[in-house]
Amino acid sequence: MFSSERLDFRFYTEADLDFLYSMLSDERMTEFIGNGKTRNRKETFNFLQWIFQHYEQNNEYGLKLLVRKKDGVTIGHAGIVPQLIEGQVELEIGYWIAREYWGNRYASEAAETLLQRGLNQLGVGRFISLIQKPNLASRKVAEKIGMQLEREIILSDKQVCLYVYEK
Repeated sequence: MFSSERLDFRFYTEADLDFLYSMLSDERMTEFIGNGKTRNRKETFNFLQWIFQHYEQNNEYGLKLLVRKKDGVTIGHAGIVPQLIEGQVELEIGYWIAREYWGNRYASEAAETLLQRGLNQLGVGRFISLIQKPNLASRKVAEKIGMQLEREIILSDKQVCLYVYEK
């Protein structure tokens, strides 16, 4: 679909359910995602269907798998995801790297690639990232790609930092 220096971005397929489940069933992985709870296989399947719905609306949107070019290993996902924030649709740059690949700058690379793609190919001038306040690593990624903390909001009963990039 598209790529960065070290990563290929590709659509999820039903064959990727086990990978998605490996992330959604890991307590450390879900600590700062949504309500912070892990998901069972049925809930993971439903989440995968949610991803597919974004592709149907606009195949530029939705979470894409991140596959490491050098060895074909799937290391996470990232994407531009429409979110309803206080009655307004915003486009979120989201990124989520499997725990065994943390600390390799994959999230920063994926986020920067999505930002540049959104600005240059899609012509979008504003992006957000929704990051739970204690998630310092993700906040650092947002700041590294030029996002600034606009305000804090409550989502799923969690205090969330709303980061913004505006052209």
